[in-house]
Amino acid sequence: MANSPRTASGAGSAPYRVDISKGRNVSRVSSEWFSRPPDERFLSLDDLYASVLARGHAASTRVVESKGIKVCADAGDPDTLTLIPTDDLEPVAPTNWSFGQLCSLVGAPASYLRNLPGALAGVNLQHGLLSHRGEHVKLLETRDGRTELRAVTGPDYGRIWDHELVAAVMQIAGNGTGDTRWKVPGVLDWSSMTYNPHVDVTNDNTTLYASDRDVFLFLVDDTNPIEAGKLPNGDPDLFFRGFLTWNSEVGSKSLGIATFYLRAVCMNRNLWGVENFEEISIRHSKFAAGRFAQQAAPALKQFANSSARGFIEGVKTARERLVARSDEDQTSFLRTRGFSKADTSRIIATVLNEEGHPPASIYDFVQGISAVARTKPHQDERLEWEGKARRLLERAS
Repeated sequence: MANSPRTASGAGSAPYRVDISKGRNVSRVSSEWFSRPPDERFLSLDDLYASVLARGHAASTRVVESKGIKVCADAGDPDTLTLIPTDDLEPVAPTNWSFGQLCSLVGAPASYLRNLPGALAGVNLQHGLLSHRGEHVKLLETRDGRTELRAVTGPDYGRIWDHELVAAVMQIAGNGTGDTRWKVPGVLDWSSMTYNPHVDVTNDNTTLYASDRDVFLFLVDDTNPIEAGKLPNGDPDLFFRGFLTWNSEVGSKSLGIATFYLRAVCMNRNLWGVENFEEISIRHSKFAAGRFAQQAAPALKQFANSSARGFIEGVKTARERLVARSDEDQTSFLRTRGFSKADTSRIIATVLNEEGHPPASIYDFVQGISAVARTKPHQDERLEWEGKARRLLERAS
Protein backbone atom coordinates (compact mmCIF):
# COMPACT_ATOMS: atom_id res chain seq x y z
CA MET A 1 0.00 0.00 0.00
CA ALA A 2 1.36 3.44 -0.89
CA ASN A 3 2.66 5.65 1.92
CA SER A 4 2.51 2.81 4.44
CA PRO A 5 3.92 3.54 7.89
CA ARG A 6 7.39 2.41 8.87
CA THR A 7 7.15 -0.97 10.57
CA ALA A 8 9.39 -2.15 13.38
CA SER A 9 11.62 -4.89 12.07
CA GLY A 10 10.19 -8.35 12.73
CA ALA A 11 7.70 -7.07 15.31
CA GLY A 12 4.56 -7.91 13.37
CA SER A 13 5.22 -11.64 13.05
CA ALA A 14 4.83 -12.55 16.73
CA PRO A 15 3.68 -11.03 20.02
CA TYR A 16 5.73 -7.89 20.70
CA ARG A 17 6.45 -6.00 23.91
CA VAL A 18 4.58 -2.78 24.61
CA ASP A 19 4.69 -0.13 27.33
CA ILE A 20 1.13 0.88 28.17
CA SER A 21 2.19 3.26 30.95
CA LYS A 22 2.51 5.93 28.28
CA GLY A 23 -0.33 7.80 26.57
CA ARG A 24 -3.94 7.58 27.68
CA ASN A 25 -6.49 4.86 28.30
CA VAL A 26 -9.71 4.96 26.24
CA SER A 27 -12.62 2.82 27.46
CA ARG A 28 -15.08 3.67 24.70
CA VAL A 29 -14.78 0.35 22.88
CA SER A 30 -14.89 -1.54 26.15
CA SER A 31 -18.23 0.10 27.01
CA GLU A 32 -19.64 -1.17 23.72
CA TRP A 33 -18.10 -4.61 24.30
CA PHE A 34 -19.72 -4.94 27.72
CA SER A 35 -23.17 -3.84 26.57
CA ARG A 36 -23.61 -5.71 23.27
CA PRO A 37 -25.68 -8.94 23.39
CA PRO A 38 -24.69 -11.85 21.10
CA ASP A 39 -27.11 -10.91 18.33
CA GLU A 40 -25.43 -7.49 17.97
CA ARG A 41 -21.93 -8.94 17.48
CA PHE A 42 -20.52 -9.80 14.05
CA LEU A 43 -17.43 -11.76 13.10
CA SER A 44 -16.70 -10.00 9.80
CA LEU A 45 -17.57 -6.86 7.91
CA ASP A 46 -19.18 -9.05 5.24
CA ASP A 47 -21.73 -10.38 7.74
CA LEU A 48 -22.30 -6.96 9.28
CA TYR A 49 -22.79 -5.34 5.90
CA ALA A 50 -25.26 -8.02 4.76
CA SER A 51 -27.35 -7.45 7.90
CA VAL A 52 -27.57 -3.65 7.73
CA LEU A 53 -27.97 -3.65 3.94
CA ALA A 54 -30.94 -6.03 4.15
CA ARG A 55 -32.78 -3.78 6.57
CA GLY A 56 -31.91 -0.76 4.45
CA HIS A 57 -33.40 -2.42 1.37
CA ALA A 58 -36.54 -3.29 3.34
CA ALA A 59 -36.98 0.30 4.51
CA SER A 60 -39.02 3.17 3.17
CA THR A 61 -39.61 6.72 4.32
CA ARG A 62 -42.52 9.13 4.13
CA VAL A 63 -43.48 12.47 5.60
CA VAL A 64 -46.84 12.72 7.40
CA GLU A 65 -48.73 15.19 9.56
CA SER A 66 -48.32 14.36 13.24
CA LYS A 67 -51.97 15.12 14.05
CA GLY A 68 -53.06 12.49 11.54
CA ILE A 69 -51.32 9.59 13.33
CA LYS A 70 -53.83 7.30 15.04
CA VAL A 71 -52.86 5.25 18.08
CA CYS A 72 -54.64 1.95 18.65
CA ALA A 73 -54.19 -1.37 20.42
CA ASP A 74 -52.90 -4.38 18.52
CA ALA A 75 -55.75 -6.70 17.51
CA GLY A 76 -54.00 -9.75 18.96
CA ASP A 77 -52.54 -8.11 22.07
CA PRO A 78 -54.43 -5.23 23.76
CA ASP A 79 -51.33 -4.20 25.70
CA THR A 80 -49.32 -3.64 22.51
CA LEU A 81 -49.77 -0.33 20.70
CA THR A 82 -49.77 0.12 16.96
CA LEU A 83 -49.94 3.28 14.87
CA ILE A 84 -51.89 4.13 11.75
CA PRO A 85 -50.22 7.03 9.96
CA THR A 86 -52.70 9.32 8.14
CA ASP A 87 -55.51 7.35 6.47
CA ASP A 88 -53.63 4.06 6.02
CA LEU A 89 -55.48 0.92 6.86
CA GLU A 90 -52.31 -1.05 7.68
CA PRO A 91 -50.96 -0.44 11.19
CA VAL A 92 -47.27 -0.10 11.93
CA ALA A 93 -45.59 -1.40 15.08
CA PRO A 94 -43.29 1.13 16.77
CA THR A 95 -39.95 -0.07 18.08
CA ASN A 96 -38.92 0.91 21.56
CA TRP A 97 -36.75 3.63 20.04
CA SER A 98 -39.36 5.13 17.69
CA PHE A 99 -41.98 5.06 20.48
CA GLY A 100 -39.61 7.17 22.55
CA GLN A 101 -39.09 9.58 19.65
CA LEU A 102 -42.86 9.97 19.21
CA CYS A 103 -43.31 10.59 22.93
CA SER A 104 -40.54 13.18 22.86
CA LEU A 105 -42.25 14.93 19.96
CA VAL A 106 -45.36 15.62 22.04
CA GLY A 107 -43.55 16.10 25.36
CA ALA A 108 -44.79 12.86 26.95
CA PRO A 109 -42.55 10.84 29.32
CA ALA A 110 -41.84 7.63 27.39
CA SER A 111 -40.71 5.66 30.45
CA TYR A 112 -43.98 6.47 32.22
CA LEU A 113 -46.18 5.53 29.25
CA ARG A 114 -44.33 2.23 28.77
CA ASN A 115 -45.39 1.17 32.27
CA LEU A 116 -49.08 1.93 31.75
CA PRO A 117 -51.62 -0.60 30.45
CA GLY A 118 -51.65 -0.48 26.66
CA ALA A 119 -55.11 1.11 26.34
CA LEU A 120 -54.29 3.86 28.83
CA ALA A 121 -50.90 4.56 27.26
CA GLY A 122 -52.60 4.79 23.86
CA VAL A 123 -55.16 7.31 25.12
CA ASN A 124 -52.43 9.52 26.57
CA LEU A 125 -50.26 9.38 23.45
CA GLN A 126 -53.24 10.05 21.18
CA HIS A 127 -54.19 13.06 23.31
CA GLY A 128 -50.65 14.35 23.01
CA LEU A 129 -50.65 14.02 19.23
CA LEU A 130 -53.99 15.81 18.88
CA SER A 131 -53.27 18.62 21.35
CA HIS A 132 -49.68 19.19 20.24
CA ARG A 133 -49.19 21.72 17.46
CA GLY A 134 -49.27 19.83 14.19
CA GLU A 135 -46.03 19.38 12.31
CA HIS A 136 -44.61 17.18 9.62
CA VAL A 137 -42.51 14.20 10.66
CA LYS A 138 -40.47 11.73 8.64
CA LEU A 139 -41.23 8.06 9.32
CA LEU A 140 -38.73 5.27 8.65
CA GLU A 141 -40.61 2.00 8.18
CA THR A 142 -39.31 -1.50 7.52
CA ARG A 143 -41.41 -4.25 6.01
CA ASP A 144 -40.26 -7.73 6.94
CA GLY A 145 -43.32 -9.86 7.58
CA ARG A 146 -44.92 -6.94 9.39
CA THR A 147 -44.45 -3.20 9.07
CA GLU A 148 -42.25 -1.78 11.80
CA LEU A 149 -41.77 1.89 12.57
CA ARG A 150 -38.06 2.34 13.27
CA ALA A 151 -37.72 6.11 13.50
CA VAL A 152 -39.69 9.35 13.81
CA THR A 153 -37.58 12.38 12.88
CA GLY A 154 -37.98 15.89 11.50
CA PRO A 155 -38.82 16.21 7.81
CA ASP A 156 -35.32 17.51 6.96
CA TYR A 157 -33.49 14.69 8.73
CA GLY A 158 -30.50 13.84 6.53
CA ARG A 159 -30.19 10.10 6.89
CA ILE A 160 -26.82 8.43 6.42
CA TRP A 161 -27.59 4.73 6.15
CA ASP A 162 -25.65 2.35 8.34
CA HIS A 163 -24.77 0.23 5.31
CA GLU A 164 -23.21 3.30 3.63
CA LEU A 165 -20.77 3.69 6.50
CA VAL A 166 -19.94 -0.03 6.58
CA ALA A 167 -19.39 0.00 2.82
CA ALA A 168 -16.95 2.91 3.17
CA VAL A 169 -15.01 0.97 5.83
CA MET A 170 -14.93 -2.14 3.64
CA GLN A 171 -13.19 -0.16 0.89
CA ILE A 172 -10.10 0.02 3.10
CA ALA A 173 -10.61 -2.97 5.42
CA GLY A 174 -12.07 -5.75 3.25
CA ASN A 175 -13.84 -8.19 5.55
CA GLY A 176 -12.05 -6.83 8.64
CA THR A 177 -10.51 -10.15 9.61
CA GLY A 178 -7.11 -9.97 7.95
CA ASP A 179 -7.54 -9.86 4.18
CA THR A 180 -6.14 -6.30 4.39
CA ARG A 181 -3.91 -4.70 7.02
CA TRP A 182 -7.03 -3.44 8.85
CA LYS A 183 -8.65 -5.95 11.17
CA VAL A 184 -10.35 -6.70 14.48
CA PRO A 185 -7.62 -6.19 17.12
CA GLY A 186 -5.57 -8.81 18.89
CA VAL A 187 -5.06 -8.95 22.64
CA LEU A 188 -2.62 -7.85 25.34
CA ASP A 189 -1.04 -10.51 27.56
CA TRP A 190 -0.79 -8.85 30.96
CA SER A 191 1.64 -11.42 32.35
CA SER A 192 4.35 -10.73 29.78
CA MET A 193 3.20 -7.24 28.66
CA THR A 194 3.26 -8.42 25.06
CA TYR A 195 0.64 -7.73 22.44
CA ASN A 196 -0.44 -10.52 20.09
CA PRO A 197 -2.13 -9.28 16.91
CA HIS A 198 -2.87 -12.81 15.70
CA VAL A 199 -6.04 -14.08 17.38
CA ASP A 200 -9.17 -15.67 15.95
CA VAL A 201 -12.22 -13.40 15.84
CA THR A 202 -14.98 -14.70 18.11
CA ASN A 203 -18.15 -13.36 19.70
CA ASP A 204 -16.09 -12.73 22.82
CA ASN A 205 -13.55 -10.41 21.23
CA THR A 206 -15.12 -8.94 18.09
CA THR A 207 -15.33 -5.16 17.75
CA LEU A 208 -17.95 -5.11 14.96
CA TYR A 209 -21.39 -4.26 16.33
CA ALA A 210 -24.85 -3.41 15.03
CA SER A 211 -28.24 -3.11 16.72
CA ASP A 212 -31.63 -2.01 15.45
CA ARG A 213 -30.56 1.57 16.13
CA ASP A 214 -26.83 1.85 15.35
CA VAL A 215 -23.52 0.45 14.12
CA PHE A 216 -20.14 0.71 15.87
CA LEU A 217 -16.82 -0.53 14.46
CA PHE A 218 -13.26 -0.57 15.78
CA LEU A 219 -10.40 -1.76 13.57
CA VAL A 220 -6.62 -1.62 13.82
CA ASP A 221 -3.47 -2.06 11.78
CA ASP A 222 -1.72 -4.04 14.51
CA THR A 223 0.39 -6.43 12.43
CA ASN A 224 2.47 -3.45 11.28
CA PRO A 225 3.65 -1.76 14.49
CA ILE A 226 5.41 1.59 14.19
CA GLU A 227 8.56 2.41 16.12
CA ALA A 228 8.42 5.98 17.44
CA GLY A 229 11.64 6.26 19.41
CA LYS A 230 12.98 4.28 22.33
CA LEU A 231 11.84 3.55 25.85
CA PRO A 232 14.12 4.43 28.79
CA ASN A 233 15.45 0.84 28.81
CA GLY A 234 16.35 1.01 25.13
CA ASP A 235 13.46 -1.11 23.82
CA PRO A 236 11.52 0.28 20.86
CA ASP A 237 8.37 2.24 21.73
CA LEU A 238 5.84 0.51 19.47
CA PHE A 239 2.48 1.85 18.31
CA PHE A 240 -0.10 0.83 15.76
CA ARG A 241 -2.94 2.71 14.14
CA GLY A 242 -6.62 2.34 14.91
CA PHE A 243 -9.95 3.96 14.24
CA LEU A 244 -13.49 3.95 15.59
CA THR A 245 -16.55 4.78 13.57
CA TRP A 246 -20.23 4.80 14.42
CA ASN A 247 -23.60 5.84 13.05
CA SER A 248 -27.33 5.64 13.65
CA GLU A 249 -29.71 5.77 10.71
CA VAL A 250 -32.62 6.16 13.16
CA GLY A 251 -31.28 9.24 14.94
CA SER A 252 -29.86 7.91 18.22
CA LYS A 253 -26.41 9.37 17.48
CA SER A 254 -24.49 11.35 14.88
CA LEU A 255 -22.04 9.76 12.49
CA GLY A 256 -18.53 9.88 13.91
CA ILE A 257 -14.98 8.81 13.17
CA ALA A 258 -12.05 8.84 15.57
CA THR A 259 -8.49 8.06 14.50
CA PHE A 260 -5.48 7.52 16.76
CA TYR A 261 -2.31 5.62 17.54
CA LEU A 262 -2.24 3.09 20.37
CA ARG A 263 0.01 0.55 21.98
CA ALA A 264 -2.35 -2.29 22.96
CA VAL A 265 -5.91 -3.58 23.29
CA CYS A 266 -6.76 -5.88 26.19
CA MET A 267 -9.31 -8.69 26.24
CA ASN A 268 -12.16 -6.48 27.44
CA ARG A 269 -11.33 -4.11 24.58
CA ASN A 270 -9.85 -1.25 26.56
CA LEU A 271 -7.41 0.82 24.48
CA TRP A 272 -4.03 1.43 26.09
CA GLY A 273 -1.26 3.91 25.34
CA VAL A 274 -3.40 6.04 23.04
CA GLU A 275 -1.82 9.09 21.34
CA ASN A 276 -3.07 11.63 18.77
CA PHE A 277 -6.77 10.93 19.30
CA GLU A 278 -8.74 12.97 16.75
CA GLU A 279 -12.50 12.88 16.19
CA ILE A 280 -14.94 14.27 13.66
CA SER A 281 -18.73 14.02 13.70
CA ILE A 282 -21.50 14.74 11.23
CA ARG A 283 -25.01 15.53 12.42
CA HIS A 284 -27.89 14.09 10.42
CA SER A 285 -28.90 17.49 9.11
CA LYS A 286 -30.35 18.19 5.70
CA PHE A 287 -27.05 17.85 3.82
CA ALA A 288 -25.51 15.10 5.96
CA ALA A 289 -25.23 12.59 3.12
CA GLY A 290 -23.22 15.03 1.04
CA ARG A 291 -20.93 15.86 3.96
CA PHE A 292 -20.33 12.16 4.53
CA ALA A 293 -19.29 11.69 0.90
CA GLN A 294 -17.12 14.83 0.86
CA GLN A 295 -15.56 14.74 4.34
CA ALA A 296 -15.92 11.62 6.49
CA ALA A 297 -15.34 8.84 3.96
CA PRO A 298 -12.29 10.55 2.35
CA ALA A 299 -10.85 11.37 5.81
CA LEU A 300 -11.06 7.72 6.81
CA LYS A 301 -9.43 6.61 3.56
CA GLN A 302 -6.68 9.19 3.91
CA PHE A 303 -5.86 8.04 7.45
CA ALA A 304 -5.80 4.40 6.35
CA ASN A 305 -3.39 5.10 3.49
CA SER A 306 -1.27 7.86 5.01
CA SER A 307 2.29 7.70 6.24
CA ALA A 308 2.99 7.69 9.96
CA ARG A 309 6.01 9.92 9.41
CA GLY A 310 4.31 13.01 10.82
CA PHE A 311 3.40 11.18 14.02
CA ILE A 312 6.88 9.68 14.38
CA GLU A 313 8.56 13.05 13.81
CA GLY A 314 6.19 14.70 16.30
CA VAL A 315 7.06 12.23 19.03
CA LYS A 316 10.77 12.49 18.19
CA THR A 317 10.67 16.30 18.35
CA ALA A 318 8.82 16.23 21.67
CA ARG A 319 11.41 13.84 23.09
CA GLU A 320 14.31 15.97 21.93
CA ARG A 321 12.93 19.38 22.83
CA LEU A 322 14.24 20.15 26.31
CA VAL A 323 12.25 22.75 28.21
CA ALA A 324 13.39 22.22 31.81
CA ARG A 325 16.93 21.96 33.16
CA SER A 326 16.25 22.65 36.82
CA ASP A 327 13.60 22.15 39.49
CA GLU A 328 12.58 25.76 39.00
CA ASP A 329 12.15 25.22 35.24
CA GLN A 330 9.96 22.17 35.84
CA THR A 331 7.65 24.01 38.20
CA SER A 332 7.49 27.11 36.02
CA PHE A 333 6.70 25.09 32.88
CA LEU A 334 3.63 23.50 34.49
CA ARG A 335 2.41 26.46 36.56
CA THR A 336 2.37 28.77 33.51
CA ARG A 337 0.15 26.18 31.78
CA GLY A 338 -2.56 26.30 34.41
CA PHE A 339 -1.59 23.48 36.77
CA SER A 340 -1.94 24.04 40.49
CA LYS A 341 0.98 23.76 42.87
CA ALA A 342 -0.23 20.37 44.10
CA ASP A 343 -0.82 19.07 40.56
CA THR A 344 2.58 20.32 39.48
CA SER A 345 4.30 18.40 42.27
CA ARG A 346 2.33 15.28 41.43
CA ILE A 347 3.19 15.41 37.71
CA ILE A 348 6.89 15.87 38.43
CA ALA A 349 6.87 13.02 40.96
CA THR A 350 5.05 10.75 38.49
CA VAL A 351 7.63 11.34 35.75
CA LEU A 352 10.45 10.74 38.21
CA ASN A 353 8.86 7.49 39.36
CA GLU A 354 7.88 6.13 35.93
CA GLU A 355 10.73 7.43 33.78
CA GLY A 356 13.53 7.28 36.33
CA HIS A 357 14.51 10.94 35.83
CA PRO A 358 12.89 14.34 36.40
CA PRO A 359 10.93 15.82 33.48
CA ALA A 360 13.10 17.65 31.01
CA SER A 361 11.54 17.29 27.53
CA ILE A 362 8.05 18.14 26.35
CA TYR A 363 7.46 14.42 25.93
CA ASP A 364 8.32 13.86 29.61
CA PHE A 365 5.72 16.40 30.66
CA VAL A 366 3.11 14.99 28.25
CA GLN A 367 3.58 11.52 29.69
CA GLY A 368 3.41 12.81 33.26
CA ILE A 369 0.21 14.74 32.61
CA SER A 370 -1.34 11.73 30.85
CA ALA A 371 -0.38 9.40 33.70
CA VAL A 372 -1.95 11.64 36.33
CA ALA A 373 -5.03 12.08 34.12
CA ARG A 374 -5.63 8.32 34.23
CA THR A 375 -6.07 8.54 38.00
CA LYS A 376 -8.80 11.20 37.84
CA PRO A 377 -12.15 9.69 38.93
CA HIS A 378 -14.33 12.15 37.01
CA GLN A 379 -14.43 11.90 33.22
CA ASP A 380 -14.70 15.65 32.58
CA GLU A 381 -11.56 16.36 34.58
CA ARG A 382 -9.75 13.42 32.99
CA LEU A 383 -10.62 14.62 29.47
CA GLU A 384 -9.52 18.16 30.34
CA TRP A 385 -6.10 16.89 31.43
CA GLU A 386 -5.76 14.64 28.40
CA GLY A 387 -6.62 17.59 26.17
CA LYS A 388 -3.82 19.64 27.74
CA ALA A 389 -1.36 16.82 27.13
CA ARG A 390 -2.47 16.42 23.52
CA ARG A 391 -2.21 20.14 22.76
CA LEU A 392 1.23 20.28 24.33
CA LEU A 393 2.42 17.42 22.10
CA GLU A 394 0.85 18.99 19.01
CA ARG A 395 2.59 22.33 19.62
CA ALA A 396 5.93 20.58 19.93
CA SER A 397 5.78 19.06 16.43
